[in-house]
Amino acid sequence: MNRSLQWDIFCKVVDNYGDIGVCWRLAADLASRGAQVRLWVDDASALQWMAPFGYPGVRVMRWAVPLDLADANLEQQPSNVMIEAFGCEIAPEFIAACAYSERAGILKPVWINLEYLSAESYVERCHAMPSPTQSGPAAGWIKWFFYPGFTALTGGLLREPGLTQRQASFDRVAWLLAQGIPWCGEKLISLFCYEPPALSGLLEQLAAHGLEGRPVRLLVTAGRTEHAVKAAINHIKGRQPSPDNGGLLSISYLAKLTQLEFDYLLWACDLNFVRGEDSLVRALWAGKPFVWQIYPQHDDAHLAKLQAFLDALDAPPSLRALYLEWNKGAVPHNAASGPMSDVAALQDLQAWRSCALAARSHLLEQDDLTTRLLQFVAKNR
Repeated sequence: MNRSLQWDIFCKVVDNYGDIGVCWRLAADLASRGAQVRLWVDDASALQWMAPFGYPGVRVMRWAVPLDLADANLEQQPSNVMIEAFGCEIAPEFIAACAYSERAGILKPVWINLEYLSAESYVERCHAMPSPTQSGPAAGWIKWFFYPGFTALTGGLLREPGLTQRQASFDRVAWLLAQGIPWCGEKLISLFCYEPPALSGLLEQLAAHGLEGRPVRLLVTAGRTEHAVKAAINHIKGRQPSPDNGGLLSISYLAKLTQLEFDYLLWACDLNFVRGEDSLVRALWAGKPFVWQIYPQHDDAHLAKLQAFLDALDAPPSLRALYLEWNKGAVPHNAASGPMSDVAALQDLQAWRSCALAARSHLLEQDDLTTRLLQFVAKNR
């Protein structure tokens, strides 16, 4: 495979940082394997805390309308691969410039639509499907649909080389100390969520029963999650003492974490609550019990996707029940939350550990997404 190609990744930031998180992780992984990457993004502000040191070989380009190609230097560095992430549609100025380069004798780029992650059956059917372009300056070109997934017949999952070795050398005690977290041996739970109605029930249950009979320290991520936890505590205070005031629950609020530090958070904890696509994959690689809050949709289309993932995970009944409770009644961002409900009992953590480790072991046997992308591009250039 020719790894020293010029890749152009286009990303539009919708909300919640999942799109830019996936695109940055892919860009850095490609660059670590020798590729040159231009990451075109309409709002790169999240990278200031997500990836503050950048990455050698990755150039962050401003995706304005219209697109300014002056800094891209396409004449000297023509695009070999162009990726539209999550169906964002590459800027027409860029496509026109690539088409002009082809007419000048430069090989046209491989055009890939990198889709959303799902365990549903259609992913295997649709992965690597071609879609001929019918009109415009790139008429006759082929756009390929590339679907991340959990089986060998899909595009795989993002996993950088050396990840398992890094995790094996991770020092939990040292990391917690560096974060200023006053850990006294409690069970650790990370929380990265939207605004699940079951949140207040979870806080109350942890305060009353802990986890596996031991006190709990809840590590709450910054932003929406922190706001949701504080709102839930205020909701509970109207009926009884706050769950973070006595009982078996202590709460630590974290600063914004880089992608590397977010991995450390997942590795440090005994149970992880995650949301969206990028953090789901990182929770899988962590090999710890985890609960996923899928991004909710008004028509409940997300529930079929959630069930497909639970089937792929071969989740035990108690974990399925918790997933459904955690995702019940949720609504998209900016919509009003419904009443909160009690969360299912957290009494089966050992079965969840076994499930997480089995899934991790199975997925580690497969090629990662970047490797499969490199193979695909080499085959279709």
